[in-house]
Amino acid sequence: MTTALITGSTAGIGAAFARRLAADGHNLVLVARDTKRLQEQATELHDRHGIEAEVLTADLATDDGIAAVEERLRDRKAAVDLLVNNAGFGNKGRYLEVPMADELMMLKVHCEAVLRLTSAATEVMRERGRGGVINVASVAAFVPRGTYGASKAWVVQFTQGVAKDLAGTGVRLMALCPGFVRTEFHQRAGMGTGNIPKWMWLDADKLVEAALADLARGKSLSIPDPRYKALMGVVKVTPRGLLGGVTSRTGRKYGPR
Repeated sequence: MTTALITGSTAGIGAAFARRLAADGHNLVLVARDTKRLQEQATELHDRHGIEAEVLTADLATDDGIAAVEERLRDRKAAVDLLVNNAGFGNKGRYLEVPMADELMMLKVHCEAVLRLTSAATEVMRERGRGGVINVASVAAFVPRGTYGASKAWVVQFTQGVAKDLAGTGVRLMALCPGFVRTEFHQRAGMGTGNIPKWMWLDADKLVEAALADLARGKSLSIPDPRYKALMGVVKVTPRGLLGGVTSRTGRKYGPR
């Protein structure tokens, strides 16, 4: 049986990955900040699917938290075959309205943690000649929308660059770029979602199914929904200056309040 490590596993996209991978027979290493929720999740997945679910409490906004997960990923006796870097969050407010400490924390979780955990995992995977990494980004990576979008753009560029560097080693890397997904993400950030059109919402379980299929196909970038693929196609041909104004107005209309 193979083992998958998922950060931010107790809610949203991370929980959907855990459910799907457990159902497919993978053992799991579940990573999040809340020990109680992790233990409840591990017990449920073990009882339902008969897999082994290991719990690792870690706050990826801290050096100690990142180091703890790095250490687990470098354990060659209990190697991780698939890493899902899913942990992340949003900040409510525009640039200069968000405290600098919160902006830096976002970069810590979205960029530094992804860099360090990807490096720890792929080091072992390359030695074994197999493995995969899914780094969860966002369609916000493709539009100028503040620190969140910038951090996710970094995730996309980093992941695709590493995928090229490790081509032929048996290690696959993919950046996953969902749109709006029905999770706890917005609630935790104190963001309202009543103004977001229904057609823009994605189902987390269907998202994960599409993402895993794209990883199996060897894609380094996954936008797992035809609606968002069409939107991103328009973004590619829209002048950057015009795009900035459009996304700013759209953010005020459809973005979190």
